[in-house]
Amino acid sequence: MEKTWILNEQFDSGRMDERLEWYCEPGTWKLSSSGLMLETDEQTDYWQRTHYGFQVDNGHFLFKRTNRNFRMTAKVEALPQSKYDQAGLMIRYSEEVWVKTSLEYIPDGQSKLGAVVTNRGYSDWSTQLVDWAAVPLYFRISKIGQNVYVDYSWNGESWTQIRIAHLDVPEHSSIQAGIYACSPQGKGMKVHVHNLTIEELGSDPEQAYL
Repeated sequence: MEKTWILNEQFDSGRMDERLEWYCEPGTWKLSSSGLMLETDEQTDYWQRTHYGFQVDNGHFLFKRTNRNFRMTAKVEALPQSKYDQAGLMIRYSEEVWVKTSLEYIPDGQSKLGAVVTNRGYSDWSTQLVDWAAVPLYFRISKIGQNVYVDYSWNGESWTQIRIAHLDVPEHSSIQAGIYACSPQGKGMKVHVHNLTIEELGSDPEQAYL
């Protein structure tokens, strides 16, 4: 079946799709022949209340708005500098309702690959330990109705599930979908985003795994 693209951005044309928008635009970013390059600003993050008690909503987020069911995929290469540096995918309805997925860098131990799901202003975080290596990671988020499916891959072909979650949003609401990066305890992480694609899906939950 032919794919219907909501967005098919390879970041290689010298111009970015004009439908993409920044939330908390980083001070340093550019387009190159191989993709989008950015550096994180100081003490940037996304989290709401749970465990730590704080609220922070200032990470870098480049997104496309859509009210369709979709599968979003990106190839992300990060060179972390500080503890908790992270870069991956995010979908967002509001400051109090969003999902992000990334590898969170731990310099003195195994890093944490996982997802944060935030509903009604409270975040929860599911993780798995991985050995970090300076190689690209592939992330995928599918949204079908109020269901969210989060996966990752080391090669872009074989996918492993990270999370299935509920997103507390009205049916057919407009969602912001795109790539994010932040440095909660430092700054200057270099991130290379090779592509960002958003494919329209139907209403069958099984499409999340096709």
